[in-house]
Amino acid sequence: MATTKIHELPEQDRPREKLARLGAAALTDSELIAILLRTGLPGANAVDVARQLLQRFGTLAVLARCTVPELSVIKGVGPAKAVQLAAAFGLAARLAREGAEKLPMSTPTQIYALLGDELRALHHETLRVILLDTKLRLMRVEAISIGTLSETSAHPREVFRPAILHAAYGIVLVHNHPSGDPTPSDADRRFTTRLNEVGKLLQITLVDHVIIGSAEGGRAPWFSFRSVGLVG
Repeated sequence: MATTKIHELPEQDRPREKLARLGAAALTDSELIAILLRTGLPGANAVDVARQLLQRFGTLAVLARCTVPELSVIKGVGPAKAVQLAAAFGLAARLAREGAEKLPMSTPTQIYALLGDELRALHHETLRVILLDTKLRLMRVEAISIGTLSETSAHPREVFRPAILHAAYGIVLVHNHPSGDPTPSDADRRFTTRLNEVGKLLQITLVDHVIIGSAEGGRAPWFSFRSVGLVG
């Protein structure tokens, strides 16, 4: 059965024309991705390829985590289109972060808005520290370490060094679990307890330690040590 090509569709149903007329909110995920792909392949137009991508990876969140090489091997994508997709997801993550930067980093939801998209896309653990002023507003974000798939190691002096250097009032520690499950390990708990004690000695407040995961099975995509009373 022949697939209808995009230019053969009624003008009101073509993704580009539909977006120009009604805005991005009126398009499905497949149609938005199709605009980035531009073309399909024999037997499948760009919307079909986009739909197959979503079916293969399940969700936009999982698709956004794919690297350029991973996307490039998908039939109908290739290197050039993979770069375009990665760029679009990258811009979306930066836009989310830009809005979050203006708010006090006082809740795990705001911390997730700041770094969630970026860290969720990584396939290895990484540790970041958010430096805060006295009103808990963002001063800067520092990368502390990059670990293996299953663990990140850092000494408390490495965590607090940026805070001392930039005279921060407090910090939020953030790291990701590539598995998607933000549940803290015993090592995470021990490390957080130690940091809390060191912070009190240095008079630098450990505002929170947030673990970034993914929202599956109705769970929150993060774990906050402060929310369960283990920090503060």
